[in-house]
Amino acid sequence: MKVLITGAAGFIGANLAERLLARGNEVIGVDNLDPYYDVSLKKARLARFLNHPGYTDIRADISDRKAMPEIFARHKPDGVVNLAAQAGVRYSLENPLAYIDSNVLGFANVLEGCRHNGVKHLVFASSSSVYGGNTKLPFSVHDNVDHPLSLYAATKKGNELMAHTYSHLYGLPATGLRFFTVYGPWGRPDMALFKFTKNILAGEPIDVFNYGHHRRDFTFIDDIVEGVIRTLDRIPRGDENWSGSHPDPATSRAPYRIYNIGNHQIVELMRYIEVLEECLGRKAELNLLPLQPGDVPDTEADTSDLMRDTGFCPDTSVEAGVARFVAWYRGYYGV
Repeated sequence: MKVLITGAAGFIGANLAERLLARGNEVIGVDNLDPYYDVSLKKARLARFLNHPGYTDIRADISDRKAMPEIFARHKPDGVVNLAAQAGVRYSLENPLAYIDSNVLGFANVLEGCRHNGVKHLVFASSSSVYGGNTKLPFSVHDNVDHPLSLYAATKKGNELMAHTYSHLYGLPATGLRFFTVYGPWGRPDMALFKFTKNILAGEPIDVFNYGHHRRDFTFIDDIVEGVIRTLDRIPRGDENWSGSHPDPATSRAPYRIYNIGNHQIVELMRYIEVLEECLGRKAELNLLPLQPGDVPDTEADTSDLMRDTGFCPDTSVEAGVARFVAWYRGYYGV
């Protein structure tokens, strides 16, 4: 299988590319090296496989209406994994148009590329943020998700709707994956674990929102990548039992599916910080702050559909995952 990955220099994209190359896939990696966070980290991720004979590196923005059709026409991928996006809930309050450009216009270009070039399966990143105002835990893919709390979440919900439309109109098999709080080695500097580690080692306080009462379904990067590969290999078919009188958001008569990929274990943020303190051998100075606009207080994934259809369910504990992140962080930054 020839797989095109957008966002190949990103946290998930680079780890996915490395895994696919290791199992013998040909990978076309598309990334624009956006300076939203440290570009040198993105280049270091790419350096791990940049010279692999099965890898093709392309510098392009998915919102570029001229470049994307040319990439699809030239390389004719069998599968596409769309991971390129403007990430971050809080940044979407400051720069909303960046999310429209990348997450909406860019995704439309990806859909058009798939439609016109015979792509056999599109897998795309959604987010646990789409659950928005929902409070029933665990979050199920069969629940309605029409109350997003940030523009980031709204664009991810929009991606799911756009993909379903292409599945319905053009028969494009599409699978959307709602990722739950991904962490681990080579992670994003704008995320909590990275910020906490940097500040604790520097002897600086860490900002803890919602006064530390957040609860999250923290999911280790290796489990996310395994989930992506399992779903990529399973091309969806239309659900013959789907009913318009009782519509199921997770399935369709079209070849379309939605899955949660989470650790299905809810962990209090304060426990997460305790684990990090144990791994670093240092105590954190906490700067307790109120809940931020756009944030969801609690997340927990119902992964029963993922387990049923792929035989896989993430299970890496935060104790094991945080320890591996800290070991990587110390090595990468020489701390």
